Amino acid sequence: MSDLVFLSAHQLAQMIRDRIVSAVEVTDAYLAQIAKHNTKLNAICTLDEDNARTRAKLADEALARGENRGALHGVPITIKDIFETAGLRTTAGYIPLKDYIPQQDATVVARLRASGAIILGKTNMAELAGNFQSTNSLFPRVNNPWNVNYTAGGSSGGSAAAVAAGLSPLDIGNDIAGSVRQPAHFCGVYGLKPTDRRISTAGSIPEVPGMPYCLRQMITVGCFARSLKDIQLCFSLIAGADVRRPDVPPISLDTPSGKALKDLKIAWIDEWVEVPVNSEIRSAIQATAHKLSLEGARVERWLPKDFDLSIVWNLYGRIAAYINNYAQPKDRYNIQRSLELLFRTATQGDKKLRELGNLSRVLPELLNPTLRGYFETLTERDRFIAQMDSALEPWDAWLTPVAATPAFTHRPAWSAIDIEGKLYPHGIANGAYTIPFNLSGHPAVVIPIGQTQNGLPIGLQIVGKRWREMELLAIAEELNKVVGNFQHPLPSC
Repeated sequence: MSDLVFLSAHQLAQMIRDRIVSAVEVTDAYLAQIAKHNTKLNAICTLDEDNARTRAKLADEALARGENRGALHGVPITIKDIFETAGLRTTAGYIPLKDYIPQQDATVVARLRASGAIILGKTNMAELAGNFQSTNSLFPRVNNPWNVNYTAGGSSGGSAAAVAAGLSPLDIGNDIAGSVRQPAHFCGVYGLKPTDRRISTAGSIPEVPGMPYCLRQMITVGCFARSLKDIQLCFSLIAGADVRRPDVPPISLDTPSGKALKDLKIAWIDEWVEVPVNSEIRSAIQATAHKLSLEGARVERWLPKDFDLSIVWNLYGRIAAYINNYAQPKDRYNIQRSLELLFRTATQGDKKLRELGNLSRVLPELLNPTLRGYFETLTERDRFIAQMDSALEPWDAWLTPVAATPAFTHRPAWSAIDIEGKLYPHGIANGAYTIPFNLSGHPAVVIPIGQTQNGLPIGLQIVGKRWREMELLAIAEELNKVVGNFQHPLPSC
């Protein structure tokens, strides 16, 4: 029965429909896996065991009557604790919400339930999704299933760890700086960040209940799975317009072109000039580009003309500071402290790094924010989006690192990260390769492409054109046939 927990969600759904296995049996298998491993991983923070079993029994009874509720009928899944779940505790890892039980599901949760999915429980995360490690004051830290001495990443570390360890086949997360992609890379699973505003964020925190809707830019809802087919299925179920979020446009899902690998034109880069990448990640990406070339794809090392990470980083920081100044509770958020955590760098260091961490151009304005200043940052963002749209137009996809390092050992929040013998600010090491695509709004999917010598996963970020997620996922599948593969973290799980 334990083999069930590493099958994909779409396989489980088909087996349940064909009555090869019951929803109760699948649910019991996952609950047994959770009981065996979650005390080591702390990936699931709220388990809804009795209700999950009841819903599984009802799902089997419905099938016996010839009723099928949708593509995930009877499949148990988990949900990041940042999304409201009706009748089930939702904390976002924030002490004032420790007893919060929503009356209504987040839109994405409602859509997954409508497809027949069964909610096993909620996955652990960084407090209010504000860290690249998944720690908070309510629950024990999330540990990486490949090595519990290492972080699973953040802010969706519990989501990625649960999927990697066979505690869940599918999980939903959110991403404003890499919160889906970095944990997927650290834990060796697949993760999607879609186009900005492609999926409704209604019913998600860090805007705690009662606060205004401020996070209107750069934040997306994404998903974790052990196969790209599951990512595609999940995305197709949760994407689309929502009356609770009128800024989500009613755009239909795109139709993939059907290009074979030999017909693809692929750009790649193994590091930005300003932020180096761990040598094993760099070698893995170079090897990936070489393999794809041998398979007939047109592959070229490439960086957009005039791409300047310091400009991207400062613009992102200005917009993030504006929206977080009103989205975050005042007991937690201080604009100067948050900016310094994101940008700070050692006084020593090369010129490029000092420029990247320079706050002098943004801090005075943001300590005295103005409506004009906010609109000016959004206008600058529009220009950057147009610039990136134009630059990416000739390419089918762009391959980049996900982060500067693989998973690192647990450490105090915002501690410096060693990259090839040199210390870099925590935010830069973890966000330098993901944040540009939150700013530009382009979709990106992470696939696992290998492991380091000490057995930690290495992920690859594949960036596509805006509003073309189905095409991106089809391209990722072509690449995955050659360079990607999920492996579960034996022997611990």
